[in-house]
Amino acid sequence: MTEQRIDVWAVGEAYERYMGRWSRLVADRFVDWLGVDDGGVWLDVGCGTGALTSALTGRARPRLVLGVDRSAGFLDVARATAGPPARFLRATAPALPVRAGACDAVVSALALNFLPAPGTAVAEAARVARPGGLVACYVWDYAEGMGLLRRFWDAAVLLDPGAAALDEGRRFPLCRPEELRALWTSAGLEGVHVAPIEVRAGFASFAELWEPFLAGQGPAPGYVATLAPPARERLRETLRASLPTRPDGSLTLGVRAWAVLGRKPSPGPD
Repeated sequence: MTEQRIDVWAVGEAYERYMGRWSRLVADRFVDWLGVDDGGVWLDVGCGTGALTSALTGRARPRLVLGVDRSAGFLDVARATAGPPARFLRATAPALPVRAGACDAVVSALALNFLPAPGTAVAEAARVARPGGLVACYVWDYAEGMGLLRRFWDAAVLLDPGAAALDEGRRFPLCRPEELRALWTSAGLEGVHVAPIEVRAGFASFAELWEPFLAGQGPAPGYVATLAPPARERLRETLRASLPTRPDGSLTLGVRAWAVLGRKPSPGPD
């Protein structure tokens, strides 16, 4: 029986090798989708290794981007990769170190589903947004659109039925359009809109794809870390057999994220 493992988010470089090739592509698409004007004060909640913060500094021309995350290791990578005017603080989503109404936009990338109380986090994001300000995020479509992880967990469950309890597609029902829309609406946000963001990334070989699973950052690599070497090798070969590999050993996989946005209501006329 597979034991539940706490999701590990500590080593930023390892996470970048695991998800960075996709997360940075999605971050660029997300900023373009928001269609924001230049300038403004942005808050990036659960900024991780800084993929979204970097996209904001490069594409939205903000006055300031403040990135907050609970992982010191991830923040080290974010500080090294995101240029000015980005700043970073160690903090958690339910207790943002920002006064009410201070931000023109509050955004989050690939983090909301890992929070123990997502509704509280969205309400806190709305608190620190100015009236009329933007509150938006995106999450992976674990159930259907995250092709690599879908194949990974299908392979894992085939070999170890107990792994089904760790499958992000089952663990995170929030990562669907209807659930995201309902969460934003329940926080009192207006003009709520949900849309898919799809990107593709290539690997030169299966070894390049598999190596990040050995670093223990995130649910799937965390599961791999619990396996004895023979079981790990069986999983590796089962996953390899399921992938659309070209004759030269390279492969390309697509991923989908769901993005949601809304605005904090502005006060009505007296």
